[in-house]
Amino acid sequence: MTAVASGWPRWWLRRGLVACCLLPAAALFAGVAALRRLAWRRGWLRAWRAPVPVVVVGNLSAGGSGKTPVVQWLAQTLRDAGHHPGIVSRGYRRRRGAPEPMAVEPDTPGEDSGDEPLLLRRMCDCPVWVGADRPAAARALLRQHPEVDVLLSDDGLQHYALARDVELVVLDARGAGNGWLLPAGPLREPWSRPRDATLGPSPTAGGAATGGPAPFFALRRQPGELRNLADGRRMSPSEFRQAHADRPMCAAAAIGNPAQFFDMLRAAGMPLARTVAVRDHDALPEALLRELPGVVVVTEKDALKCPLGQAGLDRLWAVGLRLEPDPGFVPWLLARLARGAWSPPDGFSST
Repeated sequence: MTAVASGWPRWWLRRGLVACCLLPAAALFAGVAALRRLAWRRGWLRAWRAPVPVVVVGNLSAGGSGKTPVVQWLAQTLRDAGHHPGIVSRGYRRRRGAPEPMAVEPDTPGEDSGDEPLLLRRMCDCPVWVGADRPAAARALLRQHPEVDVLLSDDGLQHYALARDVELVVLDARGAGNGWLLPAGPLREPWSRPRDATLGPSPTAGGAATGGPAPFFALRRQPGELRNLADGRRMSPSEFRQAHADRPMCAAAAIGNPAQFFDMLRAAGMPLARTVAVRDHDALPEALLRELPGVVVVTEKDALKCPLGQAGLDRLWAVGLRLEPDPGFVPWLLARLARGAWSPPDGFSST
């Protein structure tokens, strides 16, 4: 896997010369992170506890690992179980001057909300609020939606101002990379950091252990329905392959780990003639999409930023993501949420 394909610098994938040279900087980063965590544990900084359970979905590494699709799946799963979930998010790369905090509606401009919160609002049919101050966003959401009985935080594992009842760490196929902290490796915190559960493709993805006694739940990612961006037609992956068997198939993505997306499509039997990756959260350039032959498959997140008037939109298809977690995960999560009031095991103080 190349650095471009993985979305990580090449030295984050192994313990080579460049990574070793960066270890002093990683030690400094580790010290700062440890002091910050100590401040929350000792109560020097105080977290706000919501009156409902809070589930944080995050990762320990820099870059995307598929957190947002997990939040989307959790919201639907909790609704099916009789809960009324709400979602809070920072809203990465929001427009300067956008309201703080802000409710996200299906027609909210993506530059105000951030692309992932807008996608969650459109796909989940539950309240979504964004803001750099997650407790403020959570309080605003609960004031406006008193029916909400569980909060999901998209990302925010390292944002301790919002007390949490369950911490879920999401892995992709890269796992922990070389296992070292930034900038020598991809980790924001040590891999041994406590968490309540880990979700990922295998217990030792990337050669990393699951990290302590927390349970590990396998998570399989597969393509769901494909939706045509011009007319909304929908096809299953097998129908799509048959309908376009005589045309080249390409894929483009602006996500944290585009290689995982392309590999998933190939595993589903799509013979991709070309793949193109651009920086996470960027819009796919129209000129780039015009260059690609045949039909082009993009993620649902990227589809948000394809203008409806764009020429050739009928060649673009957005593919949904179908998650298949370990059968034991949902009963485990519902049992955790049913416990009621929860005190963080590492002694975080809250108001």
